[in-house]
Amino acid sequence: MDINGFPRQFARTRRFTLGTPRQFTVSPDGERVLFVRSASGTDARGLLWMYEDGQERLLAGHPAPSGGVTAYAADRDARVVAYAADGELWTVRAESGPERRPDSPPGAPEHASATAAPFRIRTAGPVTDARPSPDGTLIAYVTDGALHVVRTDGTADRLLAAPEDADVGYGLADYCATASIGRSRGYWWSPDSDALLVARVDTSMVRRRYIADPADPEKPPVAIRYPAAGTPNAETSLLVISTGGDRTPLPLPHAVPEEQTPPGAWTAPAFEYLVSASWGSAGPVAVLQTRDQRTVWVVAADPAGGGYEVLSRMSDENWVRFQPGTPPHTPGGVRILPWVRGDVRGIRIGDAISPEGLYVREVVGSVGERVFFTASEEPTEVHVWSYEEGPGFVRLTQDPGVHTAAAGGSTLVVDSMTENGQSVTVRRAGRPDGRIAVLTEKPLVIPAPVHLTLGARELRSRLHLPSWYAPGQERLPVLLSPYAGPGLQVVTRGRGWYTAVCQWYAEQGFAVLATDGRGTPGRGIAWERAIVGDRLGPVLDDQVDALHAAAERYDALDLGRVAIRGWSYSGYLAAGAVLHRPDVFHAAVAGAAPADRRLYDSYWEERFLGHPDVQPEGYERSSLLPHAHRLSRPLMLVHGLADDNVAPAHTLRLSAALLAAGRPHTVLPLSGAGHLVHAEGVADRLLALELDFIQRALARTADAS
Repeated sequence: MDINGFPRQFARTRRFTLGTPRQFTVSPDGERVLFVRSASGTDARGLLWMYEDGQERLLAGHPAPSGGVTAYAADRDARVVAYAADGELWTVRAESGPERRPDSPPGAPEHASATAAPFRIRTAGPVTDARPSPDGTLIAYVTDGALHVVRTDGTADRLLAAPEDADVGYGLADYCATASIGRSRGYWWSPDSDALLVARVDTSMVRRRYIADPADPEKPPVAIRYPAAGTPNAETSLLVISTGGDRTPLPLPHAVPEEQTPPGAWTAPAFEYLVSASWGSAGPVAVLQTRDQRTVWVVAADPAGGGYEVLSRMSDENWVRFQPGTPPHTPGGVRILPWVRGDVRGIRIGDAISPEGLYVREVVGSVGERVFFTASEEPTEVHVWSYEEGPGFVRLTQDPGVHTAAAGGSTLVVDSMTENGQSVTVRRAGRPDGRIAVLTEKPLVIPAPVHLTLGARELRSRLHLPSWYAPGQERLPVLLSPYAGPGLQVVTRGRGWYTAVCQWYAEQGFAVLATDGRGTPGRGIAWERAIVGDRLGPVLDDQVDALHAAAERYDALDLGRVAIRGWSYSGYLAAGAVLHRPDVFHAAVAGAAPADRRLYDSYWEERFLGHPDVQPEGYERSSLLPHAHRLSRPLMLVHGLADDNVAPAHTLRLSAALLAAGRPHTVLPLSGAGHLVHAEGVADRLLALELDFIQRALARTADAS
């Protein structure tokens, strides 16, 4: 292992994400698979590829300084593809042929001649989210909040909807939708390619935040709209716009009737969140959620403006979680909806209900009447399943790991992350047909975790010991490196970048422990809801319990020298650990920690803590600022000054509270860095600085004892 070269490799490969194939689209006949992959494991330039007849073919690539192709969309047959590069709109046909267009991008790879060359379409401005119509004759795009449509030959550009003022946009998602709900789209084509279902977003009521660059005081700050807990959200409405420009507002329900509102301390029955939308054979369908998140309606709308039908009503005393991918319909009109069975989130396909104990993660698509989805029987594994009448529910992946898929015709593309890394397999008619290459660099430090189930709550954990360590040697200082927040698991049977980082720390002489405690997904509804009213306490208790249980099993762990590190939620957890449990934790590094829960976004915070004006005790209990006076251990606070997700104000306010309480601490500001720090010269140096801080802090702890 090359532990000295690992930090630079970690940064150079952007956390081992470069060279990873993603965003798979399978044509309805199963003949073609489209995907995006960067040029290599160290070259960030995105390229668009096609897999056909067992071979990969390059469809589009752009030279530096362009970032290349980072996202694309295709027509119904996956033949006409549209994408944006440096704000320019390009289209390419996903088929073999010698044709070359006059506007093919300079610097295109030589072997691009195997397919028709990309063709640039001139637009009204910088392009966002270009999408071909199902029949491939038109391409819609958004520029400066305006929705346009243009023919695929580049002619007849038409403005369909222009923003009435600077706070209104058409065809884009608002902040909560993209950052918290997981909906990045803002418009959807009709099946007949003659109209679009369009989201109109008004952000005039959302409070502004300003991101400045202190390293360049002459540069003006950038204003963003950020809906913090308890503050107004954006207002999203839906309308149908024909390709000829006719507009029809959809009369969707505004709020849940009082008699149908679940009881609770805080009730907000207005439908403020558009969770998802689609336009299939059954017409436009929208999934609406109330501000308090305790009610979700699935609504089918009349595109002619004649009203709506409520297809499904779901309510819960805490919140309703709507699984990604639902509710599509099969071509035969069978509804696919979430289904709660006891403590498990399942799925209902027509009258068929997923097996007991199967935790459904996501619906990934349907081919004919066969539905594909991902689900877990054991929380550290995610497998691909299918359902169709006759065979019923069938598990399609077997190897331990995290799997997902894309389907079309008889072709299934299985994207697998196992402990050996990522692999992408193409199956046809249930049999292996080939592989799509993964160009990601192999880590210079190979993870070798031991998977554990610890304590009375059967906490899923990973323990990393140094490769050179032998039983009976001197005990090791312990480093906890979890995430532990809602929405993400790091303790799985897959090898991610975070497992390589944990092993790197282990090779420096640590026993590194990662634990997914209460609040993380995949363990059941009660597990997810254990953090309602307290975002920190139960999670911290689970980390302590896992630490003590691991130490009982492994003599290598020295409980007299324990540190914790993390970023974002786990940065918050790390800071909270030394504030609340200095008897257990002797040092912490907290990166981008959302220390003041009132400052974080409305969707996440109100789900767990309610409205801050109605239930302030949860925010007081969960925020770190009121507890700053408790600090008695070394703490390093790190934050990117251009972070638009967790504002630097979180760290600055915590630092001010610590200073006011006379508590020494270290602050490391990262100029120009956002929420994800991956730049070479920053991410690698940060790993080294964290290591040095932890080693010195634990050495002082050992000397003091």
